Amino acid sequence: MRERVEQVINRIRPAVQMDGGDIELVDVKDGIVKLRLVGSCHGCPSAMMTLKAGIERAIQSEVPEIKAVEAVEE
Repeated sequence: MRERVEQVINRIRPAVQMDGGDIELVDVKDGIVKLRLVGSCHGCPSAMMTLKAGIERAIQSEVPEIKAVEAVEE
């Protein structure tokens, strides 16, 4: 499951990087994906919207076993 999540992240990563940010996969456990948002994403007011509306939706569409995507701090 982790590999499938990584594949989705690798496909959406260029769009995030265009805005000066990046996504790091921290863990996949019990259907929960933990990500670290870095660069300009860290602390951005729109980061949670991007996480839930963009990243979570993209991952769940290709890996339906995923229940949620959460951001973790350093």
